[in-house]
Amino acid sequence: MMNREVLIEKLASKNTKNGVFLKKEIVAAARDLGQKVPFWLLNMTEHRIGRGKYDLSPLMAGAQPALVAVVSAPKMVIQPKLQTVIENLVPQVDPTYVPFGFYRDLTKVLKSENFYPTFISGLSGNGKTTMVEQACAKLKRECIRVNISIETDEDDLIGGNTLIDGNVVYREGPVLTAMKRGAVLILDEIDRGSNKMMCLQAILEGKPYFNKKTGETVYPKSGFNVIATANTKGKGSDDGKFMSAQILDDAFLERFAITVEQEYPSLKIEKEIILNKMEKANKIDEEFADKLVTWADIIRKTFYDGGVEELISTRRLEHIVNAYAMFGSRAKAIELCVNRFDADTKSAFLDLYKKVDVDAMPDDGVNEDANYNSMTEEVPF
Repeated sequence: MMNREVLIEKLASKNTKNGVFLKKEIVAAARDLGQKVPFWLLNMTEHRIGRGKYDLSPLMAGAQPALVAVVSAPKMVIQPKLQTVIENLVPQVDPTYVPFGFYRDLTKVLKSENFYPTFISGLSGNGKTTMVEQACAKLKRECIRVNISIETDEDDLIGGNTLIDGNVVYREGPVLTAMKRGAVLILDEIDRGSNKMMCLQAILEGKPYFNKKTGETVYPKSGFNVIATANTKGKGSDDGKFMSAQILDDAFLERFAITVEQEYPSLKIEKEIILNKMEKANKIDEEFADKLVTWADIIRKTFYDGGVEELISTRRLEHIVNAYAMFGSRAKAIELCVNRFDADTKSAFLDLYKKVDVDAMPDDGVNEDANYNSMTEEVPF
């Protein structure tokens, strides 16, 4: 029987105040059992109800099904834990991926196997998460990706009780799994999270984590690291472009050793990416690839100068390539993939592409469908 379980059982036997104990009573019970001062219990702030006063009734209430304490038997009954078999978490190598930006430095960070939390920010669709996954793939490092939202809480990250076949079992979360395996933990879209992310404070310091729900202390295995990706730097989005982005606590952000600003790739790199995607889609058109990256680059420069409120990401160019492979029409592929923008922005983007690709656009099936008549409209960019 573990010392902690014995202490809880001892206190339960002296429970005369509905589970409420003074600090000195807890310490005295521990010393009666020949144990040291139980800081593991005294530091559980969720049980502290006043200065030197603790409500341990939840621990005692949970003792019967989980911790211990079937009265008729002195033996403790440990709450069952959900066992999951994970064989390999190394991501697959993407043959179309072209390294750029922080990739080389990131591989150095991961190869060192030092704990070095890294925060990568950048506009949507510029390959932040893919970069981390492909760096892990190259180094044959396991990684676990967790998509963060405003609803993400401690149970989602660390673990918690769940109902399996009518039984309450403990399910370990991805954070502890990554720590135990020495894997890279990717916190994707971390700026969508709430203050519940503060449960990661100790983990972001590279320290062992005491799981108060199971009593287990988890030590990070060599190689464990945390890489966060976000569209902002955790300060919210002033322009409203990323409305779901939250303001993260400074104490939380301070635990990331470095912050990296990921830009879109250069024209040369982006063209190589697009050609690789075309080859994968079995529809190579080098001229179209050249026109696409030129078009996207002009729009981005206009965006940075404040001329437009939207831009064309590398991811959207990939969408256009896939649409082109399916429909065989440049005009249709572009129109379908810019339909997500408001009418004025869409018209401006289509008008600009018509100027970039003068020869292709008029004869590329524009008039085959009335839905694509906007390609011929003159809208100043």
